[in-house]
Amino acid sequence: QKQLVESGGGSVQAGGSLRLSCASSGFNYVNYCLGWFRQAPGKQREAVATIARDSTTTYTDSVKGRFTVSRDNGKRTLYLQMNSLKPEDTAMYYCAAMWSTASSICAGNFDYWGQGTQVTVSS
Repeated sequence: QKQLVESGGGSVQAGGSLRLSCASSGFNYVNYCLGWFRQAPGKQREAVATIARDSTTTYTDSVKGRFTVSRDNGKRTLYLQMNSLKPEDTAMYYCAAMWSTASSICAGNFDYWGQGTQVTVSS
């Protein structure tokens, strides 16, 4: 059974930091592109960061320079280090996985999703 479980969310003041983790099981991790997404109340879900099989990364413009995505294939865990947090980063954060034949890009639909972890940033 393919499973993704997020952790590390919480409440923090603006300017603070959080590190999200996403532990996975049930699929061949190294063959998957991974991503972090978020959804704030009343807004559409957006892609925050992706990391390809060879660890090539992409970021949405609003988090560039503040967030860092990484993966540990040995631990089957995806991370999102979030620094200089802003109130507009408040959202439910989800990790997702997509089987990929490409090594350095993430193209297509993410197949598997976690349940999410809440991040709240106060001003």
